[in-house]
Amino acid sequence: MTTLVRSDVELLAPAGDWECMRAAVANGADAIFFGVEKFNARARANNFQMSELPEIMAFLHSYGVKGFLTFNILVFEDELRDAKQLIDACVDAGVDAVIVQDLGLVKLIREISPDFPIHGSTQMTITSPEAVEFTKPFDIERVVLGRENNLKQIKTIGEQAKLPMEVFVHGALCVSYSGQCLTSEMWGGRSANRGECAQACRLPYDLMVDGVHQPMGDIAYLLSPKDLAAIDIMPELIEAGVTSFKIEGRLKSPEYVANVVSKYRAAIDRYFDGDRSAPSKEEIQELQQSFSRGFTHGFLKGTNNKQLVEGTFPKSRGVYLGRVERVLRDAVVCRIETALKRGDGIVFDAGDPTKKEEGGRIYDLRRQGVKIEGEAQNGTILEIVPGRNDVDLRKVHVGDRIWKTSDPALDKRLRATFETDKPYRVFPLHVKVLGTLGQPLKTWWTDVQKGTTVEVFSEIDLEAAQKRPMDYALLEEQLGRLGGTLYQLESLHADLHGDLILPMRELNRMRRVAVEQLAGERPKPPVYIKREVEVYADSHQPKQKAEPQVTGSAASRMTVLCRTLPQVEAAVRTDVSMIYADFEFIKQFPAAIEIARKAGKPIALATPRIHMPNENGYHANILKLKPDAVLVRNTGALYYYMRARAERGGEDFPRIIGDFSLNIANHKAADLFTEAGCELVTPSYDLNVQQMFDLLSHSDTSKMEVVIHQHLPMFHTEHCVYCTFMSEGTDFTNCGRPCEESRASLQDRIGMSHPVRVDEGCRNTVYNAIEQSGAEYLRQFADMGVKSFRIEFLEESAEKVDEVIGLYSDALSGRISGTQVWRSLKAINQLGVTRGQLVK
Repeated sequence: MTTLVRSDVELLAPAGDWECMRAAVANGADAIFFGVEKFNARARANNFQMSELPEIMAFLHSYGVKGFLTFNILVFEDELRDAKQLIDACVDAGVDAVIVQDLGLVKLIREISPDFPIHGSTQMTITSPEAVEFTKPFDIERVVLGRENNLKQIKTIGEQAKLPMEVFVHGALCVSYSGQCLTSEMWGGRSANRGECAQACRLPYDLMVDGVHQPMGDIAYLLSPKDLAAIDIMPELIEAGVTSFKIEGRLKSPEYVANVVSKYRAAIDRYFDGDRSAPSKEEIQELQQSFSRGFTHGFLKGTNNKQLVEGTFPKSRGVYLGRVERVLRDAVVCRIETALKRGDGIVFDAGDPTKKEEGGRIYDLRRQGVKIEGEAQNGTILEIVPGRNDVDLRKVHVGDRIWKTSDPALDKRLRATFETDKPYRVFPLHVKVLGTLGQPLKTWWTDVQKGTTVEVFSEIDLEAAQKRPMDYALLEEQLGRLGGTLYQLESLHADLHGDLILPMRELNRMRRVAVEQLAGERPKPPVYIKREVEVYADSHQPKQKAEPQVTGSAASRMTVLCRTLPQVEAAVRTDVSMIYADFEFIKQFPAAIEIARKAGKPIALATPRIHMPNENGYHANILKLKPDAVLVRNTGALYYYMRARAERGGEDFPRIIGDFSLNIANHKAADLFTEAGCELVTPSYDLNVQQMFDLLSHSDTSKMEVVIHQHLPMFHTEHCVYCTFMSEGTDFTNCGRPCEESRASLQDRIGMSHPVRVDEGCRNTVYNAIEQSGAEYLRQFADMGVKSFRIEFLEESAEKVDEVIGLYSDALSGRISGTQVWRSLKAINQLGVTRGQLVK
C-alpha cells in the first residue's frame, strides 16, 4: 500500500451555519460539508440557502478549502426537478463534490454532468470492497464507509477497492446502520433517510426476555451509544489508508467545531511531523467539554458492545468532575478530577436521567471554608457553592456523580479563533524581481498553494540611484508588507542590474495590485461540463392510460417471506407463487429448500442486510443450495451475484430480486437496479402511499414487487442487545449466544414490545410490534400495473400464516375488498394493525 503524505490527508469539518464554517476554516479544516435548505440529512440544522452557494464557495476557495454539499437523502419522484435545479446550482457555483445517498440521484447527476464529483454517503451503507466496486461505473470518486467498519476491514476495503475512503472520527454515533433505520419514519413519520431523525435510539426502553420484564437498575438507554472519539488512534487510521477524516456535527455550535477541528488538526500534523504521541489529558477533557455522552472508538478497534452502549444516560454530559462526598448547607464537598472555576456549569447525576436533574452555575469555590480565587486544579478537595436559585441541595445526595457541563472561559477562547478581523490563513508567496536602468521594474508573484502567477510592472522607469540604491533588503521589506492580506512572502529572487531606484509609493502600489490580482484568482470556481436534461425523459409512463385491471389471481401473484420452518410448511400449502426464506441461521436453509421442492414451489433465499469484507462465504453457500431466486439486500451482495452470474455465463442462475433496503424511492433508482441485473425490485419503505403512486406512475411496474404486509424492520444494528445486556461477553466470540436460547424485545414508553432478532452476522434488527398492512391500496397498486405482492411474517404461527395468506388471496382475486382485509386483520391481531408510514 502506498504511504500517505500530509497532502493526501483531508480533515473534513461540519458547518450548519456561517459561524461554524468560519470556525472550521480558522481552525485548520481542509474541507467543509454543509447542506442547503432542502435535500440534506440534517433538516433541523439552520442550513444555507441555495442562493448562497456562490458566496460560500468563493469564501472557502479563497482559503484553499474545499466545499462538499450534502445531498444525502432519498429523493422522491415528485422532487426530481427540484433536485436537478440544486445540482445545476452546485455545478455553476463550483461546489467541489456532492455527498449522495440516492443512486437514482447519482444517475441523474451523471446525465447532467459526466465530470462533476460525487461522493458516496455513509447512508449508502458501503461496508465492503464489493459495495465500492458497485459504485465504480458511476465514477463515484470517494466513498464514506459505514461507521461499523473496523480498522482491519477499512484496510482491506482500501487495498481491494482502491478508491479514496472517508471515515467518521468524531461525534455522535447512530446505533443503526446509516440508511437502514426506519424507526423515526415508522413512529413519527419523520424519516432518517430524509434528514428528520427523531432519535428514537436515545429514548429509554425496558428489556423483555421471553416476555418477562428484566430489572436493569439504572440502565434504561439500551440503544443509545456513546460518542465517537478516534483522536488517539489517528496514526492507525492514516496507516490503514484513510484519506478523509470526518467530524460529525452540523447541529453543533461553532465552539464545538472550533474545538474538535483544532484538536484533530494537531493530531494529524503531529503524525506527519513524526510524533506518534497520544493527545494530552487536557485535550481530551476539552473535547468532552464541547460535547460528550462518554467517548468510545465505536467499532474502529472491533466490536465491544459493553463499551459502545453503557445505557445510563442519553445526552451530553461534559467532563466527569467527581462524586459528592458531603452535602453542606450551601455547598457540596468533592475531590475534583478536572480543573474548575467560578462560572463553570455543573449537573448532579443521581443515576436516573429520566427524572429532572439538579444543575447550574458555580457561584463560589472554597477550601475548608476559605474562598479561593482563580482556577482550582485537578485533585483538590473543594466546597462547591452553586447558584442559590440553580440547585436545590436537599435533592443532592452523597455519592451522586458531578459533571462539568460548560466552561465559559474555554468557549471564549474558542470564539476568539474565528471572531477576528485578521485573515484565518495566510499563504506563501514567491516573488521574482528584474530591474534594468531606463525600463520598468518587472515583478512576478506566485501563489504557491494555488499555483497561479501574476506579473506586475512599474508605471515609472527605473532611474540611477544617487544615494541609497534599492537592494535585496529594501525590496524584501517593501514587497513583504503583507499584513492583513492572505499572503506572506516566503522567497524573493531579485536580479538588479546596477544601482537603481524607484519611489516607495510605486513599490507599494505594485504590491497592492499583485495581492489583489492573486486574491481575485483564489475564489474562482472549477468549471464542469453541464448538459440540459429533462428528468422524466426516461419515465415509463404508459402511452395511454391503462384500463383498470381486473384484480385477479391471473393478473397478480403473491409471494410470502417466512422466518421459521413451520411458516414455510404452512405457506407451501397455499396458492402463493413463491416462498422467501429469511432465517437467523443459514443452517436452516436446506430444510426450507427441501420443503419447497417437495411441494413444487419456487423458493428464494434472503441475504443479510449488511455485507462486510470476507463475508462472501455466505453467498457462496446460497448459490450451492441452488435456490430459484435470491433476495438481495445490499449493493455489495448484488455486486457479488452480478459477478458470479457473469462468470457462469448466466446459465442456471437464480433470479436476482432487489429488496427494500436498496432504498429505491424514484424511477431512476429502480432503473439503475434493474439495469444492474435485478429482475424485480422492491420500493423503499420510506414512501407513503402518494409517493408510491408517484414512483409507480413513472416506473416499469412489471418489475416491481410491493410489500403489502409486514412487521416493519426499524433499527438494523451492529450493536447486539443480547450480548450487551444478556451476557457477560463483549462480542460474538465470548457472549455464549443467548440469542439461541431466548427471545428479547424492547418495550417502549407506551408498553409496546418490539422483537429483536439476530442474523448470521450477529447483527440485530428491531421490528415494530404492530403489523403493517397496505391492503386498502391493493387494487390501486394492481391498477397501476404491479403484478407481484409480498407478505412478510415474523413470529406468526402456522395457523396465522394460513389465515393471513387466505385474506390477501381473497382480496387479490376480488372476492373481498382491501378494507375487509384490514378489518379482519384488526380483529385477529392482539395489537391491532397499522398503516404505518403509508399514510404519514
